[in-house]
Amino acid sequence: MNRAPWLVALCLGLSLSSSFANAAAADEPFRPEAGKFPPLEKAHTYRGELVFVDHVNRRGSLRVQGEGGTYFRNAPQPFALLPYAVVRYHHAPADLRDIPLGTVMHVRAFLPPDPKLSAVPVLPVNNKDKIAGYSGTGVAPAENHVLLLEDEPSHCQREGLVWKLKELELKNHEGMIIASREPKAGPAAGGKAQEEKLTFDAATRVWRGRESLAIADLVTEGIWPANGKKSLDGQAVLLGITWKPTPDGIFTRFHISDIWLDDASMQRAAQNQTETHKAFIRSRWMPAWVDTVEYGKFGRATVTATLFGGMDESLYADFQKGGQVLVNGAENTLKHAGGAYGPAHMASKGPILNVTKTPGEAPVGSSGIQVQFETDLVIEGIRPTRVVRIRPTGWPQVQVPREEYVGDGSDAEDRFPTPVIFPKY
Repeated sequence: MNRAPWLVALCLGLSLSSSFANAAAADEPFRPEAGKFPPLEKAHTYRGELVFVDHVNRRGSLRVQGEGGTYFRNAPQPFALLPYAVVRYHHAPADLRDIPLGTVMHVRAFLPPDPKLSAVPVLPVNNKDKIAGYSGTGVAPAENHVLLLEDEPSHCQREGLVWKLKELELKNHEGMIIASREPKAGPAAGGKAQEEKLTFDAATRVWRGRESLAIADLVTEGIWPANGKKSLDGQAVLLGITWKPTPDGIFTRFHISDIWLDDASMQRAAQNQTETHKAFIRSRWMPAWVDTVEYGKFGRATVTATLFGGMDESLYADFQKGGQVLVNGAENTLKHAGGAYGPAHMASKGPILNVTKTPGEAPVGSSGIQVQFETDLVIEGIRPTRVVRIRPTGWPQVQVPREEYVGDGSDAEDRFPTPVIFPKY
């Protein structure tokens, strides 16, 4: 049967149009979408030193390590945490306020989800490929919206790595260590790990079991010599890494802030940080986003929300079917709405109808736990894909400081902090 020429042309046109649309979609750079946790494997990876923190707006700046050697010349690069970002310090949950300036952090980050609402400067998509003089490429990535931010021991333990110490040289309680980051079990990829020279000094902390030692203590015990070189035979440890100016340190060279000599000392550091973060979340409430809202009559609603990930398990265990919760609207910065009267005053309240856990491993950013609750007065901030703060009634009822809540709406900066505070180099 012969088809009409106009029908063949129409089909061909539609086919070509669809092909061009698919090709254009494939060329679009990946950006996180509201209501979806982005896959970690699509994130851009880099590391850098924390040099500025605006903790209430969950943003800051990192001096990013690039391909070049003159690290000290690299201009700090602003970053913002995604609402569901996971921050890890000492292999435990953390907030930006917990991390000392100078700490070298490992980063997994994306392009801004919506450039118009970015709280940090928006850079050209290919900015990480540009050469910045002697600093080389990679020092100013456009991927500045962070999903995972972790310090050195957190990164190593998540990846199953340790630092193996090869040799040290010291004089007057300061000096240099040659070490390499390698798998805890088995050989390094390719059979040989890359060695780094790291400085240390009398301020470097050494942790052994429950003991807090100084370099001078290792010398006194005869473990390290007072002066000269010593082979360390690949001793496996975990390191805290920072950067600081050191004599003759023109090229990239990091500094050791902490040495954890055994598992017990690392576990104690993690426990201390975990307790700090648990107290913080109980006073600021668990962040989550709204999956669905089933509206009833006269302001009633049944709401399902997914709790964000990266918290201590004991916090999630406090959400139990039959318990009572309070839910308050929040911004992408996790600031409470209407905090002037207290978050509890403004929040929707009601019983938990169900708590479910998604089978399998949850994506980074998600706990995989959904809480369904009923309320007789649903507030404006509780809408699908919106960020909320939720707490069981058993957590303490406290006020949050002024800088951590959105006011009466008259100041747009409260809700949408602009990037203008960041310097332009």
